[in-house]
Amino acid sequence: MSASVPEELVSLADDEGNSVAVVVLGRLPAWSGGLRAEIVVRTPFVSGRTDLVLSVSRLNAWAEALNGLEAGEDVAWMEWDRGPSVRIQLTGERDCPEVVVEDDSSMVTVRVPLVPPDDWIAEHRRRLRQVVDHWVPLLSA
Repeated sequence: MSASVPEELVSLADDEGNSVAVVVLGRLPAWSGGLRAEIVVRTPFVSGRTDLVLSVSRLNAWAEALNGLEAGEDVAWMEWDRGPSVRIQLTGERDCPEVVVEDDSSMVTVRVPLVPPDDWIAEHRRRLRQVVDHWVPLLSA
């Protein structure tokens, strides 16, 4: 991918080496309304990735999730869809924010505590705008 193509829709990381990202890989060959993507989890203890399909409705749901986070609410993104889901709890089990990634197909749940930078919600709005501006015009319903 060229440098101008937005690759990371979500990039949550801390100084301890914990991170959760949603990486956009390109258009989905089998469906013109979808994007190939993956959720990538990295910690000093465990790392993994799972495939994900992004659609315009999922991008809109991420925008709604960011609104909830900005209002101080915990959010669940893609919780009722097929495939993996992402929950962000502002105060997790270790008294810091945590990201919970669940993958129904593998029946695995990973809980990643991390402390994002102060401007992380604004940064994710910028990332979302870049992905939407670049990819949505290329998708068809």
